[in-house]
Amino acid sequence: MKLDKQIISLSGVNFFYYASSAILLPYLPLYLQSKGYSASEIGLLMMIGPFISIFAQPFWGYVSDRFNSVRNIVFLLWSLSLLGSFGLFLTKGFGLTLGFILMLYFFLLPSIPLIDNLVVKSTSHRGMSYGSVRLWGSIGFSGVALISGLLLEELGGVANIPYFYWALWIFPFLLLAFIKDEKGSGQRITLSTIGTIFKNKNFLWFMIMVLMISIPHRMNDALLGLYLSKLGATDSMVSWAWAIAACTEIPVFAYINRYIHRYHELTILGLVSVLYTIRWLLYTLFSDPWVLIGLQTTHMLTFAVLWIVAVQYVVRLLPEQFGSTGQSILAMVFMGLAGIIGGSVGGWLSEQWGGASMYVFASVMSAIAAGMFFGTQAVMRRRS
Repeated sequence: MKLDKQIISLSGVNFFYYASSAILLPYLPLYLQSKGYSASEIGLLMMIGPFISIFAQPFWGYVSDRFNSVRNIVFLLWSLSLLGSFGLFLTKGFGLTLGFILMLYFFLLPSIPLIDNLVVKSTSHRGMSYGSVRLWGSIGFSGVALISGLLLEELGGVANIPYFYWALWIFPFLLLAFIKDEKGSGQRITLSTIGTIFKNKNFLWFMIMVLMISIPHRMNDALLGLYLSKLGATDSMVSWAWAIAACTEIPVFAYINRYIHRYHELTILGLVSVLYTIRWLLYTLFSDPWVLIGLQTTHMLTFAVLWIVAVQYVVRLLPEQFGSTGQSILAMVFMGLAGIIGGSVGGWLSEQWGGASMYVFASVMSAIAAGMFFGTQAVMRRRS
């Protein structure tokens, strides 16, 4: 099938957005450390992102659906988040840093579920899969994660990450000019009609199940680097752990759409939860950093499948006009609530009983999630 300008532009936007995340996610804590902030101050600053997304993502999802536009809202969000990054990197003092990092995440994090919603619409109208576009985000993240360490050494260390970060953002802004909104056929939403989402019991229960399976995953995202460092891993080894996980997503995003339509989404997510249980159990059994880095390849059978199936199931659960709002709530649950709970509980467990205890907790949570997904599917079958 011939790719058109819309698909190429959306693929490029995914590539460069996640490429920029590969700078911000691993290196921002190191940058803050180089500025003299303590570990507790850095921890607070890094928790702001998940916290602020709880409020920001549903709000901007509603705004996008209300005005039936993704491109214009994303342009506004990116412009304001870039201003926040200028303030973050160019000012000094904890108060200013906290304010600008709040600004950065309040406008940056809500943009990706909006882009996801536009990708879902654009690909479905063209008979393509969401994963065929989303895979470019994994390529961008893994590519920059692999080369960023070498480049930063050449550029003079983490003090220069702002220039690398800003340079990457030139391209998403250029590509956004070639993207068009995919107008929906449903009614325009208002604050009164938004109540439809919160009356949808199936959607709300699905969000609870997603939260259960996401807490262990986000805990691993937040604390794997620290756990590996305590086991003797170098900074480059931690970068490899991130890069390997992102690389393994690529074939899944490319080909999974050929198979997932054969099974109900809840059945697939139940199986994913079982695989997560096995994954976290393996993390408790080994303390060699290289073995744990190798186990990051299981990311392809867990997160990659979880995210694609969850995104598509939200589309099926909600009317078309609630697309951006639904994807934003999904992102809020996964990145916001799960991030805060996973980081807090995981950090406490690690301090009390060591890093391996985090993964015991993760295994239990994933097993409970598996029971919830399979149980819900069984109830639905009986009712139908």
